[in-house]
Amino acid sequence: MVGFLELLIVLPVFLFGILGTVFWIWTLIDCATKKSSQGNDKVVWILVIALTHVLGAAIYFLVRRPQRMRELGV
Repeated sequence: MVGFLELLIVLPVFLFGILGTVFWIWTLIDCATKKSSQGNDKVVWILVIALTHVLGAAIYFLVRRPQRMRELGV
């Protein structure tokens, strides 16, 4: 039987992992479907997001996505 203390430690880590993976998938889809393509720019962003997981997704979300929103309104 898992103790209460172990559950308090494992549950937040598990939830963070699930939410991080959902965020990662969402940014991959957002980049692949909505980003305007300028040369290899889209491919580079997809590789950054795919290879660095949550860190790359956060970089894309904080840096590139707001630029695209201002430029295209999408």
